[in-house]
Amino acid sequence: MINRAFHHLFVCCLSLSCVAAQAAPLPIGSEKASFRVEQVAGGLVHPWSLAFLPDGRYLVTERAGRLRLLAADGTLDPQPVSGVPAVAAVGQGGLLDVVLHPEFAANGWVYLSYSAAGAGGVGTEVARGRWVSDRAGNRLEGLQVIYRQQPKSNGGVHFGSRLVFDRAGFLYITQGDRGEMARAQKPDDLAGKLVRLHDDGRVPQDNPWQGKPGVRPEIFSLGHRSVQGAALHPASGELWTHEHGPQGGDEINVVRAGRNYGWPTITYGVNYGFGTKIGVGTQQAGLEQPLHQWTPSIAPSGMAFYTADRFPAWRGNLFVGALKFQMLVRLELDGERIRHEERLLVGQQGRIRDVRQGPDGLLYLLTDAPDGKLLRLTPVGGK
Repeated sequence: MINRAFHHLFVCCLSLSCVAAQAAPLPIGSEKASFRVEQVAGGLVHPWSLAFLPDGRYLVTERAGRLRLLAADGTLDPQPVSGVPAVAAVGQGGLLDVVLHPEFAANGWVYLSYSAAGAGGVGTEVARGRWVSDRAGNRLEGLQVIYRQQPKSNGGVHFGSRLVFDRAGFLYITQGDRGEMARAQKPDDLAGKLVRLHDDGRVPQDNPWQGKPGVRPEIFSLGHRSVQGAALHPASGELWTHEHGPQGGDEINVVRAGRNYGWPTITYGVNYGFGTKIGVGTQQAGLEQPLHQWTPSIAPSGMAFYTADRFPAWRGNLFVGALKFQMLVRLELDGERIRHEERLLVGQQGRIRDVRQGPDGLLYLLTDAPDGKLLRLTPVGGK
């Protein structure tokens, strides 16, 4: 009886150990750090962007037009957040970025970028609302549309759109050319432009084309194809972006006031299917060269500088998600020079749509899928 009881106990313990071993994600070795990929949440429908609330909860946008709330443990609230703007989920468009105001603790403003319908078609818009979470539910109140891309047009591609506040409190809105490449160079057209505004939508007096006839005063820079990654450099405070090229020529740029980033006059990409040249080639006087370009394309989306202590060897690195090749790209920098690239998680987790550094110093990823996930990278050991 004793031997039989001991055998039963041994089998139970062994079974539990096997289950625990299966549940724990295996360590992944890389050049500078070993880490695990943990699933924080699943069941998200094509999630696009992530924001961290001060109380430990998460806001996640779903492209179809839903803003979702996750508890600190990753539990998904079955009811979407109410009070979001009407979204035209067309092609690549839908509910896109979500960011909190730099003084969110005092004012509660949540900002959303999205594609919206209007006269002439659809275009990128930005709205803000005050976050309220109480017994009546989770919602945005007092919604204000603070930016509308003009003119609107038909088609379902190249909406952008990331939102970034700089250290002075200005709001940058990245966009795309809406698939009509010539618009990126038109000064009276907001497509293909990076826009800079006050937090309430007013145009700053020191914008580079403020007061210039025939130029939209919201414009900060032009010549962009479709910018889906943007982050402030932790030392300089300047805005770094990446954007999709056509067939090749995905770019990383430092965006500066009044600069022209070339699309479609210059590009390292070529026409889809034909391989024919676009514009005049890869360079022209007066047009900016990228800091880095990918040919073949990786379809970048989401971007974050790593500044925390949980991964000491990654401090100062730039991380970029990629839809193509389903990977996370780690870039080592020397000033404004990309000196080394490492490709992580290739083909393992799906299409990486967003990359964020969390308040806990860990890296968070969103995967773009009908059953999308919120993932977290945690360190293993000393490397």
